Amino acid sequence: MGAVEIGAGHIYRERIGGAAPLFLGSLAEPERASIVLLGAPFDGTTSFVPGTRFGPARVREASIGLESYSPALDRTLEEAGLADVGDLELPFGNVSAALERIEGACRAVVAMGAKPFLVGGEHLVTLPAVRACHSRFKDLAVVQFDAHADLRDQYLGEHDSHATVMRRVAEVVGAENLYQIGIRSGTREEFAFGRAFSAVFTEDVEAGAARAAEELAGRPVYLTVDIDVVDPGFAPGTGTPEPGGCRPQELLAALWRLRDLDVVGFDVVEVNPLVDTGFVTSLLAAKVVREAAIMFGAGDREDVDGKEEDEAFGR
Repeated sequence: MGAVEIGAGHIYRERIGGAAPLFLGSLAEPERASIVLLGAPFDGTTSFVPGTRFGPARVREASIGLESYSPALDRTLEEAGLADVGDLELPFGNVSAALERIEGACRAVVAMGAKPFLVGGEHLVTLPAVRACHSRFKDLAVVQFDAHADLRDQYLGEHDSHATVMRRVAEVVGAENLYQIGIRSGTREEFAFGRAFSAVFTEDVEAGAARAAEELAGRPVYLTVDIDVVDPGFAPGTGTPEPGGCRPQELLAALWRLRDLDVVGFDVVEVNPLVDTGFVTSLLAAKVVREAAIMFGAGDREDVDGKEEDEAFGR
């Protein structure tokens, strides 16, 4: 497989059966990009329907069917400064090693002054990305769009799981800096924790986004979108579907409300092509990535320091 290095992470740009396409509008050189897109094909703690490891490739394929121009934002992906560097090579059977590789790659992106954008993969991949961003932005807040609270302390005997990820994130940034939006599923204990400690804990995506937009102005923000926040009637291709969610347009409108925030990292997770209907869910995820990149991308950056650049790209 053709491969490059970023930090301590091995990246591959090809997969069995042929070359994986780059995400739509990926024209920037990684060294000058304001956004570096990384695939995180990991589903090692999935507890219902496995297959999100195939999400990054499918979302890239789906992106080719979109236009690079966003009518809502009147901007194109080419203006955002996006560089898709491929998928991280992750050991599916070793959770801690996979998380370390994701964190190392995201730290390298942050060190060069760019924003890591992850395409998962299960939701646990958010944790190392948040850790990487928090290493530079100590007052980081996290905005989560999700059907599930993901606030268990342990799940099936595991400390690190897709079902515990936001509890681990809360331990990094503080629960008071956690904005949980779209939540409609979890245990009684999770709901008690979220209502007591999270800054926002709501099923209402519009109201939740409005509060985040108002309260997080001027703060660095990590934005994570679990595609199952959308009702499975509109987004069936996900590992743990939960009826009763929002419509795609409601999710997009909520994301647009965040356009003025200082988002320093982003992911979209839990796309499972194995249970999707055609490209329906993958297309939605690709559009979410497009809108986020256009909102939060600053275009090509000026030349960065050569030493920092060499360290980031393993040279």
